[in-house]
Amino acid sequence: MKNVTKLVTISLLASTLLLASNSCKKSGEQAANTETTTETTATPEPAAPAPTPEPAKLTDPEIASIAVTANQIDVNYAEIALKKSTNKAVTDFAKTMAKDHKAVIDQAVALVKKLNVTPQDNPTTQSLLKGEADVKAKFETKSGADFDKAYVDNEVEYHKAVISVVEKDLVPNATNPELKALLESALPLFKEHLAHAEMVQKNMK
Repeated sequence: MKNVTKLVTISLLASTLLLASNSCKKSGEQAANTETTTETTATPEPAAPAPTPEPAKLTDPEIASIAVTANQIDVNYAEIALKKSTNKAVTDFAKTMAKDHKAVIDQAVALVKKLNVTPQDNPTTQSLLKGEADVKAKFETKSGADFDKAYVDNEVEYHKAVISVVEKDLVPNATNPELKALLESALPLFKEHLAHAEMVQKNMK
């Protein structure tokens, strides 16, 4: 490092002596060239980042699809629990889930028929179905107390996720007043389900 510094110092000194020996005209030209070089090599300002596009808003037909699918998935989970579990607390909970979610589905189907709306497939619906397939595969590998725990743990997380989607995505994006009202009326029921699932979960520990 010292050698490099010494070489740089010598080079600078030699350059200074050379410039001193040149004529005034030459010095003026050199200064002009230096200014030109400085302007040419100036670092350009970084470009402003491109704005992030907002996610597309859900339409009422897409919301109807998500609502029906989410409720049907929990009915499917409940039916699996009723076949595999012998724990009364778990089967009682599963019966409640099947009954309540079927009722919400019936209301949603009746409403879309009344509004002449056809539920439309969308990425959220597909994500729900993918999650269902993964959970079912996990359920197939479990039995007895292990299955009961897996089912109840999943119900806690599933209801948290559904409540979040309804509150943050479905209700704000719904444009039909009756569809919005149906979603809002289902929220207290889903929160009641979550509390019930958490109670069963706590008692199983």
